[in-house]
Amino acid sequence: MRHDHLLTAKQLSRADIEAVLDRASEFAADPAAFRERHPELLLALCFFEPSTRTKMSFETAAKRLGGDIVDMGSVESSSVKKGESLADTVRVIEGYADAIVLRHPKQGAAQLASEYVDVPVVNAGDGAGHHPSQTLLDLYTIREKAGLDDLSIGILGDLKYGRTVHSLAHALTKFDARQHFISPESLKLPRSVRYDLHEAGANVREHESLDDVLPNLDVLYVTRIQRERFPDEEEYRKVAGKYSIDAETLARARDDLSIMHPLPRVDEIAPELDDTEHATYFSQAHNGVPVRMALLDSLL
Repeated sequence: MRHDHLLTAKQLSRADIEAVLDRASEFAADPAAFRERHPELLLALCFFEPSTRTKMSFETAAKRLGGDIVDMGSVESSSVKKGESLADTVRVIEGYADAIVLRHPKQGAAQLASEYVDVPVVNAGDGAGHHPSQTLLDLYTIREKAGLDDLSIGILGDLKYGRTVHSLAHALTKFDARQHFISPESLKLPRSVRYDLHEAGANVREHESLDDVLPNLDVLYVTRIQRERFPDEEEYRKVAGKYSIDAETLARARDDLSIMHPLPRVDEIAPELDDTEHATYFSQAHNGVPVRMALLDSLL
């Protein structure tokens, strides 16, 4: 992969994706073999929104490559609280680190940051925009379980504000995948995303009921209805808890169905499913380390 930054999944070709996933498989097989691969690496973590998995897995990835991290810390404890602009923040941090991982509540923030620095910027989520490193670990998990061609995948929940959904949908257009989007009318895919998928020739169907497609799915990708993205609390209440997956739901599912979730979950997936063969979401989260090792290795 030859890119200065990773800002959206749209910029990745099938060859780019497969190269990262193949490299991730090598790192996953023997992580200790690569612990001195990038001993000079200093990775800056700039998270303007809360994170557990993304932040910790990037930190783990850097350290398993032999490098280290510098952490901006919380917004409240940084100069952002004093009114410093994002452009000034990343210009300063560029002088401290070899690459920047940025999460920000505003869509387009990673693109803006990349225009002010010469070190690689990885978009770790920009509002309701994109989350491409999550997509790479999602694709790695799907490939391990079901392969990426001749794939039927259902994507359920918050499709309007879900940045993981937008990135994954774009990336799947590079493969032979049938994409089924299941959501309330008010949380359908944004028109801009639907347009891009249409232009890419994607095989896409939209549904309000999971029952319509569940028996035909290889993968069910469940997302949280994101309360923090709604401009109106009343609109959130109308759709909260709309979909919940439990053992009864899966009565009509294939035995080999894989259930994924970018996490955190609230009430979308019942804990009773955690120990079943369907549950893939915890291994999905663990895959963030080798995939992000491979991503950093490629960008550096």
